[in-house]
Amino acid sequence: MKKVNISSSEAELAHDLERYREKALQLGATNACLLRTSEIPVEEAVVLKCQIPRCFGYGVSANCPPHTLKPEELRQHLKKFSWAVFFSLDVLPEVIVRDKATIKERVSAYQHVYRIVSALESLAFYDGYYLAFGLGAGSCRHTFCGKEEECLALQGKKCRFSLLARPSMEAVGIDVFRLAAQEGLEIYPIGSGIKADKVPKGVLTGIVIIK
Repeated sequence: MKKVNISSSEAELAHDLERYREKALQLGATNACLLRTSEIPVEEAVVLKCQIPRCFGYGVSANCPPHTLKPEELRQHLKKFSWAVFFSLDVLPEVIVRDKATIKERVSAYQHVYRIVSALESLAFYDGYYLAFGLGAGSCRHTFCGKEEECLALQGKKCRFSLLARPSMEAVGIDVFRLAAQEGLEIYPIGSGIKADKVPKGVLTGIVIIK
């Protein structure tokens, strides 16, 4: 734990950012990189895809549209930050393609992303970057509470996984495909109509906005 230092040097920040990038890899991420928040593409059309065709997660979680942060709100917040850690996790295509036979592996993979995000966010917080926040992949409702009848947070009650649950990158308008491509990652759009053997690889992503 470090004391809060509002005048930390660029060298110290660079050192910490690299430490967070390395930590993401230590926690199991396949790739991790540092990027300027100005490079993060945020588009309303991404959230539109939650509605057309309507995602099964739309409206059923406090961290999914229409209940969570709007793209324009995120754009305004990002203007106050400079750096982020963006990471990806390679998974087998059959884990991403929605199939009841792989539901345990799928849930585990998504939970892995959320746990990496939470760990990096916590590390940055205790290093004095107390405004750091992270975003995961997929609906936290189906990742952590898939067997529950409702999202407690939507009922005004305490979230069952308050330190892990959070919006996905897409839920707040981040164009993950574009961002991944910008960073040189190999990523493919995987929809409900595709067969796993037609997909070269599966990729899940997460991001933590640091400072």
